[in-house]
Amino acid sequence: MIRLTESVLASRPLLVLVGPTAVGKSDVGLRLARALETDLLTADSRQVYRGMDIATDKPAVAQRQGVPHRLIDLVNPDESFNAGQYRHLALQDIERVYGERRLPLIVGGTGLYVRTLIHGLCDAPRADQAFRASLLEKAQGQGRYFLHAELAQVDPELAARLHPHDEVKIVRALEVFHLSGRRLSDVQQQHRFAEQPFSVLMIGLNRERAELYRRIDQRVETMFARGVVEETAELLAKGYGRETGAMKGLGYQQVAGYLSGDYDRAEALRLLKRDTRHFAKRQLTWFRKEPGLQWWMLSEQDTPEDVAGRLLETVHSFVRQLEQGPPMHRPAPLTIGMESTS
Repeated sequence: MIRLTESVLASRPLLVLVGPTAVGKSDVGLRLARALETDLLTADSRQVYRGMDIATDKPAVAQRQGVPHRLIDLVNPDESFNAGQYRHLALQDIERVYGERRLPLIVGGTGLYVRTLIHGLCDAPRADQAFRASLLEKAQGQGRYFLHAELAQVDPELAARLHPHDEVKIVRALEVFHLSGRRLSDVQQQHRFAEQPFSVLMIGLNRERAELYRRIDQRVETMFARGVVEETAELLAKGYGRETGAMKGLGYQQVAGYLSGDYDRAEALRLLKRDTRHFAKRQLTWFRKEPGLQWWMLSEQDTPEDVAGRLLETVHSFVRQLEQGPPMHRPAPLTIGMESTS
């Protein structure tokens, strides 16, 4: 248990645990939150959707073992949600945790959520729903690669970094160019996520590639055993079609193809394993660009209890450093307000 002193609270300490999917961060984070007697604030862009549990690997209530999990089950699958909304809600939870003299713990694999929480959002125009709808209508008629080709014309640098299937980010980039005449890559470059409202200890968990891929394959097998096919069928029956943004996420996209007869169950399993490995690689690429992130390479012998125990020692050292010396930086005053996102 850690109760923060006034001097430490003035530094606005924040503990962040990140890493690729299936690396084991949720199990470690759960044990660390219990040891710290704090809430677990999730940074996962897919777990915000209600009713989408198995493919997002959302922990069931029984698995949370008395640790409050925040920032999950926030919206329905057909509702929009972005990094600005996430930041707004996360800052509220962080302030509440500070008020109880506890250390906020962020756990997740959505790099944009983590970055915007820690460094703020770039100054880009707010969403234009009518323009977005027109883009999606064009994409439906001309194919999923149409939008990526459009982006390559106006912002080739960003297009080279985005997968053609990453529709949400591609639409946002086209929207920013349409509304402001500026390339989103230029906007991000000028901003550089420079805001520093916290003193951050960020730990990234990783494993050897072969082991990580084995764990990914095992997770996918478990999803099918737990009923991801039935969960996807239920979502489709409720009217959340394949074109719904949330239904294009890992698991639901591949299973929906199987349910529509595009391929058989074995192929859906193969596609989900492959696409999840690709997703993990993109997560690692993103997090490797985070300044100050400390990587911990885990082995098969490392249990979640062992890793959480070592992390707890690191957290105690981090808090002592804030207590005994000047803050790592002087956090800027922070106003909690709703922001748009890029």
